[in-house]
Amino acid sequence: MEKRIINPWEWGKNTNSAQAVEVKQVEGTLYCSGQVAIDANGVPSSEDMRSQLIQTIANLEQLINESNYDCKNIVRLNIYTTSTQDFFSTCMDVYVPFLQKYAIEQSTTLLEVKGLFATLTVELEATVVK
Repeated sequence: MEKRIINPWEWGKNTNSAQAVEVKQVEGTLYCSGQVAIDANGVPSSEDMRSQLIQTIANLEQLINESNYDCKNIVRLNIYTTSTQDFFSTCMDVYVPFLQKYAIEQSTTLLEVKGLFATLTVELEATVVK
């Protein structure tokens, strides 16, 4: 697999994402459904957004690993949240280290939505290549 990160504007380097990611010679692509803070028994979390993001990332990591892909090869990571303000004020100290842990440079979209399933406040949707 060959990956090229495209950030045509200087400010793009400060966004914890890439403006575009080109991928060539891919052996496979994994399209992950939105992952949320639901435990192994299917019970959604009622914790705060930061705690939910920690569980959501763990669930995403488990899904990617059990699919025989690597988190470092996430090329698109969309974030759905019930409050972008809460996400930026309470979750960046969890989200950015996750990206840094795997040296992820992904295209991304952050969307504030009216609601998610049950008591959930954040959801991550990923595309991974190998």
